[in-house]
Amino acid sequence: MRTPPDPYRTARWMLLPLAAVFIAFFALPLARLFVMGGSGALGWGAYWQWVGNPRYLNSLLATVALAASVTGITLFISGVAGTFLARNRFGGHEWLTALLTLPLAFPGVVIGFMVIMLAGRQGLLTQMSTALGGPPVVFAYSIFGLLMGYVYFSIPRTILTIMAAAEKLDPRLEEAARSLGATPLQVVRDVTVPALKPALIAAGAICFATAMGAFGTAFTLATKINVWPMVIYSEFTLQANLATAAALSLVLGLITWAALALARSLAGTSVAAAA
Repeated sequence: MRTPPDPYRTARWMLLPLAAVFIAFFALPLARLFVMGGSGALGWGAYWQWVGNPRYLNSLLATVALAASVTGITLFISGVAGTFLARNRFGGHEWLTALLTLPLAFPGVVIGFMVIMLAGRQGLLTQMSTALGGPPVVFAYSIFGLLMGYVYFSIPRTILTIMAAAEKLDPRLEEAARSLGATPLQVVRDVTVPALKPALIAAGAICFATAMGAFGTAFTLATKINVWPMVIYSEFTLQANLATAAALSLVLGLITWAALALARSLAGTSVAAAA
């Protein structure tokens, strides 16, 4: 009796290139990084040294606080702008959307340079403030300048997700809430935001993870700010401490992975209130 053909045989063969790429460019380097992290003088204790080292711990706390602030500000701006753009069509709509997503084309170093041109020692705000007789306005190299740069490159990564979710919202739900006497703020709080919750959580997780590991902007601006990527860079290049750099890199990866996994469990798989 002839054996029936396996319908999944072709699919399994097609997965071989994907498996090869995954092993070569992710699994093997990650395994090598893990082994390197435990090869220093501290052994496997290198993965816990950040707990008792004030420099590493303060850097991690500052990075988490910065990433959380960036996420909150970005979600607010992208939520308002994305919902408005998804529901309104006007002259220049496509151009405005394109401008809001333009930073996707810029690397972090360029964004950091743009912040310097705005609020650096020779920046636009400095020139304007001194021309008006006031003190120079310089904040490009502070935590606020880094926050501005992170928000700038985070907005394009969140606004498109929110726009796609807002286009699927059923406007009849908001109309029903208004007919029952809800104020505009109550409609947003009790109807719009809960309906956009999966998209907001998913976009916020990506924003948080990106801000945690962003290097180019931090390298350009964080001359006196020890964010976690800069600490890893310093250990790798200036101190030649490969084991510590590898261990800190994996700790950073675990934190961002945990944030993404938590967001996945909270967001679910569906967008509510689809028409």
